[in-house]
Amino acid sequence: MTLLEPAQETFRESSLPVLETARLILRAPTLADAKALAILVNDRRIAEMTTRIPHPNTLADTESFLATVNRGDGETAFLITTREGTLLGICGIARRTGQPPELGYWLGVPYWGQGFATEAARAAIDHAFADLGYDALVSGARVSNPASRRVLEKCGFQWTGVGLYRIRALNSSAPIDRFRLDRGLWASLKSWGRVKAVL
Repeated sequence: MTLLEPAQETFRESSLPVLETARLILRAPTLADAKALAILVNDRRIAEMTTRIPHPNTLADTESFLATVNRGDGETAFLITTREGTLLGICGIARRTGQPPELGYWLGVPYWGQGFATEAARAAIDHAFADLGYDALVSGARVSNPASRRVLEKCGFQWTGVGLYRIRALNSSAPIDRFRLDRGLWASLKSWGRVKAVL
């Protein structure tokens, strides 16, 4: 392969389903997405609301993230795009030893407040319970981020308490509201409709 050839998908990337919602497509990110993704995520307002995103976020940081997701039993990450192909952000599920998997997401600032995070989160939740067979999911939102908390509540997550978590972009810790969603509650809230998975 030369530098001008497109990167080949790994088996894991090609086996990850494409999730379709009314307005969105969630698919495996590839190295070809790295530059656009790095530009979108390089915003302090995004990084300060997550535990892992550095600020500034370089192309190398983004490439490192892409090299570690969707590889075996670790983290599953979906690139969130509109049906027209506009890149909006990332939504994913991280498996953790001895604990329920954790749902995480972020959107580029221009796409905040339009319902995209809720729509993407619901697609990932449906995939986690219906396709992956999980019994529960957990998630969190900084106490200073009511919009993210509202996304989790609209998806059926129940508040379980507050914890102190390290925020990489702040190089400090901050309080995080913790949430949990069990399979039974998810099944009773299926009114948002089943996401179509394309293999």
